[in-house]
Amino acid sequence: MTPLSAAGFQAATNVSRETLDRLETYLALLERWQRSINLVGRRGLDDPWRRHLLDSAQLLALVPKTATGLVDLGSGAGFPGLVLAIMGARGVELIESNARKSVFLAEAARATGTELTVTHGRIEKIAPRAAAVVTARACAPLGRLLGHISRHLAPGGRALLLKGAGVDAELTAAAKDWTMALDRLASVSDAAGVILEIRDLGRAHRS
Repeated sequence: MTPLSAAGFQAATNVSRETLDRLETYLALLERWQRSINLVGRRGLDDPWRRHLLDSAQLLALVPKTATGLVDLGSGAGFPGLVLAIMGARGVELIESNARKSVFLAEAARATGTELTVTHGRIEKIAPRAAAVVTARACAPLGRLLGHISRHLAPGGRALLLKGAGVDAELTAAAKDWTMALDRLASVSDAAGVILEIRDLGRAHRS
């Protein structure tokens, strides 16, 4: 597949020229830091506009317009949380346990003029946030991830998760311990990927 260009990303998302410029600044910074810090996988920059930026950006349409708090768990290089903040999501907090990645996230926010909070720490150690939206990508298996989400998601809030081809097995395993209202949406960036939109998350009652 031919890599997606910046122009192709703009056509797919209808972002402004200013927002595209900020995303280009972010990507250029990521490429520079990747030379010394393993921010993404070995082939993660082969098609970054599709694999990382479009993959993250597709969640924005699912974030309620009234939402003022979004917590991104295990942000890594900033996907999806930093991309969503650059594109206009409000009250974004990026939680990342790796110190060097946290420094990168703070520098990327500064370089792109993006207002957000970077919190360095382990998800399970940080005080509950009561966020309207919780996002995550490649953070943890679903069963364990739902435990983290349940601590940080406000009543009536929703989780937006980017998952890959193994999602069916993860959902089956998670159903033993969790109940939820679930919408499963096709990814626009990866034919094998899905978006899980989760509401009404609770612990399953065991007999």
